[in-house]
Amino acid sequence: MKKTGERVLLSGPVLQLTIERLCLQLLESHNDFEDTVLIGLQPRGKFLADKVHGFLSDLLPNANIKCGTLDISFYRDDFRRREDPIEVSETRLDFEIENKRVVLIDDVLYTGRSVRSAMDALMDYGRPKEVEFLVLIDRRFSRQLPIQADYIGRTVDSVASERVDVILEGEGQVLLNTMEDE
Repeated sequence: MKKTGERVLLSGPVLQLTIERLCLQLLESHNDFEDTVLIGLQPRGKFLADKVHGFLSDLLPNANIKCGTLDISFYRDDFRRREDPIEVSETRLDFEIENKRVVLIDDVLYTGRSVRSAMDALMDYGRPKEVEFLVLIDRRFSRQLPIQADYIGRTVDSVASERVDVILEGEGQVLLNTMEDE
């Protein structure tokens, strides 16, 4: 696949404002985060979860907001169908999720299969009181499973030949790339 076109969806200050808006929405729903934990889905949701955690920690300096990561590699339904070996990432949950409000965080909601895998993986660590889903980009016309996000940064109408790339380093940007078979 080669890239044939590129469009900037979010960048710089607008991207930062979008992330801050998501954090404020979380704050409205979770107040002091005493019974809430944040979990970034590996590999790309980790970076967004770190940004969300950092902003919320600045807003609530006396709160102990727990943030971890969850690897879903072995829960994916395409685990055995891949030609390339799957790259396993670290799961870091140094807190209990039993009877907690869990906010799963990922960069892009596409087919919904990653979120389904995350739900399966999460249950191996306990039974949460509630699970919510925060996503920076929702590709709404690509869903294969009946899954939706509770907190959405931006909704994008895209087709299968397009790819969303989220870059959170530096000023950051979100790109919509058109891909074509070579």
